[in-house]
Amino acid sequence: MIQYPKLKSLASVLSFVLLVSCNKGEQISSISLVERIDTTTTNAHYISNRAPLKPSALIKLPVGSVKPEGFLKEYLIRQKNGLTGHLGEISAWLQKEDNAWLNKSGEGNWGWEEVPYWLKGYANIGYLLEDQKMIDEAMVWLEGTLASQREDGNFGPRHFDGDNQDFWANMIMLYCLQSYYEYSHDERVIELMTNYFKYELTVPDENFLNGYWQKLRGGDNLHSVFWLYNRTGDKFLLDLAEKIHRNTSDWVGRQHDIKDIHNYYEVRNGGEVPDWYRDQIDWHNVNHAQAFREPAQYALLSHDEQHVKASYENFEIIREHFGQVPGGMFGSDENARPGFADPRQGIETCGIVEQMNSDEHLLRITGDPFWADHAEEIAYNIYPAAVMPDFKSLHYITSPNMVLLDAENHAPGIANKGPFLMMNPFSSRCCQHNHSQGWPYFVENLWMATPDNGLVASIYGPNTVKAKVGAEGAEVSIEEDTHYPFEGNLNFTVKTASPVKFPLYLRIPTWTKKAEIAINGEVVKSDISKVGFAKIDREWKSGDQITLTLPMDIHVETWEKNSNSFSVSRGPLIYSLKIGEDYVKRESDQTAIWDSKWQEGADTQKWPSWEVKPTTDWNYSLVVDKKNPEKSLEVVERPWPSSEFPFTPESVPIVIKAKAKQIPEWRLDEHGLVGELKDLPKTSTSPEEEVELIPMGAARLRISAFPELK
Repeated sequence: MIQYPKLKSLASVLSFVLLVSCNKGEQISSISLVERIDTTTTNAHYISNRAPLKPSALIKLPVGSVKPEGFLKEYLIRQKNGLTGHLGEISAWLQKEDNAWLNKSGEGNWGWEEVPYWLKGYANIGYLLEDQKMIDEAMVWLEGTLASQREDGNFGPRHFDGDNQDFWANMIMLYCLQSYYEYSHDERVIELMTNYFKYELTVPDENFLNGYWQKLRGGDNLHSVFWLYNRTGDKFLLDLAEKIHRNTSDWVGRQHDIKDIHNYYEVRNGGEVPDWYRDQIDWHNVNHAQAFREPAQYALLSHDEQHVKASYENFEIIREHFGQVPGGMFGSDENARPGFADPRQGIETCGIVEQMNSDEHLLRITGDPFWADHAEEIAYNIYPAAVMPDFKSLHYITSPNMVLLDAENHAPGIANKGPFLMMNPFSSRCCQHNHSQGWPYFVENLWMATPDNGLVASIYGPNTVKAKVGAEGAEVSIEEDTHYPFEGNLNFTVKTASPVKFPLYLRIPTWTKKAEIAINGEVVKSDISKVGFAKIDREWKSGDQITLTLPMDIHVETWEKNSNSFSVSRGPLIYSLKIGEDYVKRESDQTAIWDSKWQEGADTQKWPSWEVKPTTDWNYSLVVDKKNPEKSLEVVERPWPSSEFPFTPESVPIVIKAKAKQIPEWRLDEHGLVGELKDLPKTSTSPEEEVELIPMGAARLRISAFPELK
């Protein structure tokens, strides 16, 4: 289990330097351990922050530089063949007729967040897979957007929030345009963004970001302004950045007036709003997951460490009260509600992918490897279970403890009314489109450029990266061959036309102890723990191999604020009780929520919904020695799946055998949800049984937070 962040100085901290000779006659390598990567130099080959912005801690590589391999590539292929790849044929919001995104005047009945939500992931999957059909389809929407710019500089649908322009959907489309520019270098993107931001600067403050969603999410607008400034240096963009920050909701402040917190909220049993509830400007799950980072984004311009600190605190505050659960997210199944913090509370799929995106932003902004650890925790534990293995349907709410996914309404047990637990390709319209960004954005951030013309393996998974490095910008290719996160061996092979000297950084996750690095088969450093990055400075030759070994111990995390429940993890993976799953097919047009819409002529029978019901008992807690869990838990390795998809109960390559006791009092409650932990006895007279634990991401039905048994 990763440790939650404590803000440190952003300066690079040198732990040790070791000169080693790898095999006789080879180039001497310098090995050092650093908490952060030094930012006193500027990368010569990739666009970094311009003054007066703070120097880039890490630099995103252009789209397409990192290509997925192994199960990550299989994920994108399944998205392409599943809902993401076919939404243009079935979603009413993506129909081309009468679509405001394809109208030069911005007029049309279909034209808000759905098109850019979907396009963020759809287009980038096309770039990553080099799928021309997907790229051509994406270009229909990108060309429509580029053609929509009006004389005043505004573009896209004429969408209003009351009497004011709604800037929210345009913020998402700017992401799409930026990715397209990185892939194509089409200068029309720069021209459109420049003219659009000049338009935003002319809008009076009282009419700018005036509305619920856009006001909370101004950080996304700020990101695009800085992206453009780093490419053009236009000074007016800094004025616009100041304007965006002052008109965005206050994610820095604490003890807000309750009238300024606009999300719907309720307190359990009609109690009073707790004092701590005023410490966040909003508690809607998606708003928080994507907007908590805004102060750290603004800190690039303000240079105020208190702004960086505010984003860390925002992260901690919601998890202090609603995130005492495994999986890295928090219980806000629409809005976080005081008194509703049991592991049965969940998170929208939108919230999951937006949290991953925020982690990736903050990793680049701060250089803090914590955000990479957390991105992996989300991506490899809770996100896979939010969608069906074939990526043809998903559910709105995903919880650490959920043992029945049906088409019933579970409110007020969860905060929203509707069939939000079942797997449905049409419910709800936000997650239906927005889920597409999760895996492609994750892949793009596996590697980043460093200020000293090097590369950092920032997030781990099978891939190949091509990038410019060293003083002269030589292109190198590095293949990362691994079954991580299921195993701790990561093998990197360097390919280069001629020897080239550059620093290569490897992230050392906080959960590992005694990590080891070998170069060309010879161990150069061992016993690495509790440090951010290992830096290898060396002249690399084609064929050089680096092996990073990350020991994966079993760990038990106790969640004291959630009835002393506990979870089991091994390395970056959290493990859940294996529950038999019975998939019951339902017709989507009979089970989708009221605002679901599909195109005329779309065959909904090709896109069924699924209930998932348990076929085995689930009301267990584990009998485990928490201080020495390896004594009572047995790790069993299985063959890697030929499908290259390890996230189903049948295909997982690692299981853990454990002893468990049933708790007869633990049942579904009156809302059809797994009973809350606080109501359970602390003892059980049931006999011990052997159970299996599987990775949380493979368990669509799961118990991940186990009740305390004394």
